[in-house]
Amino acid sequence: MSVYEDLVFRITGIFLQHGCEAMTMSDLARHCGMTRRGLYHHFSSKDEAFRETIRLGNERTRHESLREGERLIAEGAGLLDVVTGVLDVRYGETRRTLATSPFAQEVNDYAFRICRPVMFEAARLFQADFVTLLAGMLAERGVDLKAEMKVESLVQLLCDGARGTNQSFHVATPENIRDRYREMSKAILFGTVADR
Repeated sequence: MSVYEDLVFRITGIFLQHGCEAMTMSDLARHCGMTRRGLYHHFSSKDEAFRETIRLGNERTRHESLREGERLIAEGAGLLDVVTGVLDVRYGETRRTLATSPFAQEVNDYAFRICRPVMFEAARLFQADFVTLLAGMLAERGVDLKAEMKVESLVQLLCDGARGTNQSFHVATPENIRDRYREMSKAILFGTVADR
């Protein structure tokens, strides 16, 4: 990890521990153990520093989730297990980390308020990679989707479902979020209505 990445991940922890609304650049610099000038060398504002925590965090979970998917595929895991594993690393790791913060709601709201373009780009990149991963797995195993379903549409539904699981009124606990992703993915992949 580079010095810059280390700084960004320290800042992530600071926002989780102390919140972001009342945080100033002076506070952030003090918590980082550096001067305000030193912090301004890297970021022009608190919002820029926060956006960078979101960007780098998304980049990290994107790469780790795809590695998890590749590992599961190599081990011969089934489609549901691969999808669940990928979604759990991509979205669940963030939810579990956020759940440890006394400022979870504030940090979440702040992210949606000032980081939408960063989050949209992260979603676009992840979904494109997830399409490639799933399409390769399906082709390798000779599995076909129904004629009306494309891999891109399937991935969109799965990602929308995972994001919806994270933002639902009945928020999954850190201990059961993986199970919630699994049930949601199972419903999308295999349906829930029995034929008569």
